[in-house]
Amino acid sequence: MPLVAAAVCPHPPLLVPEVAGSAAPELDDLRAACDTALRRLLAADPAAVVLLGTGPVTGPIHSPATGSLQPWGVDLDVPLFSGQPDRGAVLPLSLTIGAWLLARHDARAPVAALQVAADAGPAELAALADRVGAAGDRVALLVLGDGSACRGEKAPGYDDPRARPYDQRVAAALAEADLDVLLDLDPVVSTELKAAGRAPWQVLAGAARSTDGGWRGELLYDAAPYGVAYFVASWERV
Repeated sequence: MPLVAAAVCPHPPLLVPEVAGSAAPELDDLRAACDTALRRLLAADPAAVVLLGTGPVTGPIHSPATGSLQPWGVDLDVPLFSGQPDRGAVLPLSLTIGAWLLARHDARAPVAALQVAADAGPAELAALADRVGAAGDRVALLVLGDGSACRGEKAPGYDDPRARPYDQRVAAALAEADLDVLLDLDPVVSTELKAAGRAPWQVLAGAARSTDGGWRGELLYDAAPYGVAYFVASWERV
């Protein structure tokens, strides 16, 4: 029974106040929800914390590793874990934001990173879910992923009438820890709606399914402040 808790958070660079600048207060509620999810994750006393988010390929990122927010105008490096000996490998944006969120808390457990390609198919997703299961006896999973980016005319993907129903379905599945709904998300539609969280959510569902017993979920945040759907959820074993 390796997976003991999970948290789902989005990964917009604007979560980092230095990137958001004067607009930082606009996401105060989102940061607070992420902090709540992280506190619950760490309260499960995991032996290891695994960060999971989209990246250019599917597989582990071996530590040490460092992400950078320079592409978003801020000279800020984010290490996978504090005190690492050097920069090491490069973290994609999703895991950079995940490492930044985790650093806001006293995470004493070892930290590992897994990335999944946005177009990963069932076999890749299942293999990555198995890697989560092999990460240790008590693993907590921090999953980074955004919903659709097509919620309105000013959204990055413009307006798509399918976006709101898609996001509502995801939000309900995260709230109820509904593994079937997450595993059933259509990869083609998800790509068309620019939903970066599809593959990470499905890895989470696969890893959760491999554990004994059920899961209880709680949705802590559900909004699309910039035309992109952001969800924060907390899952615990029951």
